[in-house]
Amino acid sequence: MKFGSSGVRGLDSELVGKASGLYTEAFAWRLISSRVQLNSPVFIGRDLRDSSQAIVNNCMAALAANGFQPIDCGAIPTPALALYARRHGTAALMVTGSHIPADRNGIKFYGPNGEIDKADEAAMTRFVGERSAAYCLPPAPLGTTWPMRHEEAIGCYRERANDILEPGSLSGMRLGVYQHSSVAAELLVQVLQSLGASVIAVGKNGTFVPVDTEAVDAATMSKLKKWVREFGLDAIVSTDADADRPLIADENGDLFRGDLIGLATALFLKADTVVTPVTSNSGITKALGFEVWRSKVGSPFVIEAMEASGGAAGIVLGFEANGGVLLGSDCTVNGKTLTALPTRDSLLPILAVLGTMASTKKKLSQLRGFWNLPACASERLQDFTAETSRRLMDRLADLDALRQFLAPFGTVAEVDETDGLRVRMSTDEIIHLRPSGNAPELRCYSEASTESRATAIVASVLKRALASASQTIGSI
Repeated sequence: MKFGSSGVRGLDSELVGKASGLYTEAFAWRLISSRVQLNSPVFIGRDLRDSSQAIVNNCMAALAANGFQPIDCGAIPTPALALYARRHGTAALMVTGSHIPADRNGIKFYGPNGEIDKADEAAMTRFVGERSAAYCLPPAPLGTTWPMRHEEAIGCYRERANDILEPGSLSGMRLGVYQHSSVAAELLVQVLQSLGASVIAVGKNGTFVPVDTEAVDAATMSKLKKWVREFGLDAIVSTDADADRPLIADENGDLFRGDLIGLATALFLKADTVVTPVTSNSGITKALGFEVWRSKVGSPFVIEAMEASGGAAGIVLGFEANGGVLLGSDCTVNGKTLTALPTRDSLLPILAVLGTMASTKKKLSQLRGFWNLPACASERLQDFTAETSRRLMDRLADLDALRQFLAPFGTVAEVDETDGLRVRMSTDEIIHLRPSGNAPELRCYSEASTESRATAIVASVLKRALASASQTIGSI
């Protein structure tokens, strides 16, 4: 159990036990410490993982035992829960493992002012460490039925979507929605149809499917390509499990990368300041018309940098390479006020990209090359333990070892250690190795002149990383 790039994560077998209650008690203690009144409501949502409802039950019991009023918002997108809580000035927690494997789960925490920060996470971690041995999960009060606000919370999110595009703006578009086990499966269809699009829903699955929008597997890519051909689609859209990350593929079934989604959204909203992690395309610079701040990976770091950019910065937008967009300030769209939502959102960027297609009358594949950015690729090694990652990264922190490791790709010109090891080669190609903060995975990102070259670099670097890690472990 530990905090990753967004929320606490661990095995579902741990979270359905006392761990979820203990972390919720730590959250309740943190709320009380920040002067949130006892008996205040706390909104609770969940994704569709098999373990999520049991974890929700534990969280509700722990909140009630610590003097708060749990409000059940049911299966709901994380950004919808966050928006609803923000509108009411209320704390919230979301039970979700987001994109990580199905045998894992997690909890995202929101104070009355938004996502908790790294200081909150550190304080809660200490609280858990001090009380773990003696903690017992409180039973749910007998006969208790928790208040339900599912429809109200979803309705609030749907209404916000109505402020993003004009009615009928997607008329003539033929769009696919890959539903899998996303909590936004039906909502996406409804919103797109309300904007005039012809929508084909595909791939709904009763078994939980972890979709990582930053590392889409070959089987999923094959499905996307099949569907766009079969149904003659202009694009196909989806989200990860809790709908805070968008997935968009073009008319050929090729992925429209998350950092391009974020860029398109920034231009759509006419952002003045953009915050994005070091994993996003290095071609996203102030030459595109806005100031650019770089951060570590994870929404708490993006939010921190958004706040540091200052209130006089006009429209402030954050986005990650996974496509999730964080709106740091109110802005005007189509004569309406789109309210700030400084947490990852998938619906805004999906509608921004589709709206850009409609207004420019360009295919999505044409938009990909419109900004003349370096080609990017990313992939991951799964079941690569945190300890294995640490040993590898410690070894590569030595410049001579790093040069030797990357010798097949040229000469190391510059190393950025903001988050992992991001290396610029003498050819201006980028190779970035970074252990995941959410799961036992090692991620690799690359930039090159062509997509095929970037993809080949990622595959080769991960192969070398796996071999190097095996040698390191074998020598211990």
